[in-house]
Order: sequence, then structure tokens, then C-alpha cells
Amino acid sequence: MIAALGLLFGIVAGLVFAPDVPLSLQNYLPIAVVAALDAVFGGLRAYLDGIFDDKVFVVSFVSNVVIAAAIVYLGDQLGVGAQLTTGVVVVLGIRIFSNVAAIRRHVFHA
Repeated sequence: MIAALGLLFGIVAGLVFAPDVPLSLQNYLPIAVVAALDAVFGGLRAYLDGIFDDKVFVVSFVSNVVIAAAIVYLGDQLGVGAQLTTGVVVVLGIRIFSNVAAIRRHVFHA
């Protein structure tokens, strides 16, 4: 219940204040969002498997975002930012789809 209220509050605050992302961070925001979605779907899968741990979820959430952003930053410094960004999105996308498939199997008992 608290998480749902926090999500609702965050959405409303984002719509009311309409924050601007600094130009220097705009390359990292999509990667951070995809990494966060990976952690969320992984947490939901763990919950349905009965092995969810809130501390593991928080560490996974933060570390996914930081590591993904660090990989893209390193790619930018090496001059291969677009390639590493694509790689991160592909890897996290595969993880998201495998977690969603497992969630679907839990929900539909297939």
C-alpha cells in the first residue's frame, strides 16, 4: 500500500513540477529507466517465486542503475558510447522479457 502511494505521489509530483533533465545527463536517463525496469520485474518475479527480499531488491535496483550508467559513461569516454548503450539495452531487454515470461507463467499457471 505504501509503495503504491509513493508511486502515485511520484507520478503526480513529476507531472506538477515537470523537471528538466540536464543536457549532460540525457544520454543516461533511458539507460537508467531500463535498468530500473529490469530490477522491478526481477523483484516481481522473485515475489511470485516466494523468494523476495526487500534489501536485495533495493540493492539490485540501485546497483543496476549505477552499473548501467557507468558502462554507458565508460563507453562515452572511450568513444563507443552508442555501441555500449545498445549492448546495455539489449542485455537488460532480454532480462526484462525473461522475467515477464516467468511472471506470465505464474499468473496464468502455464
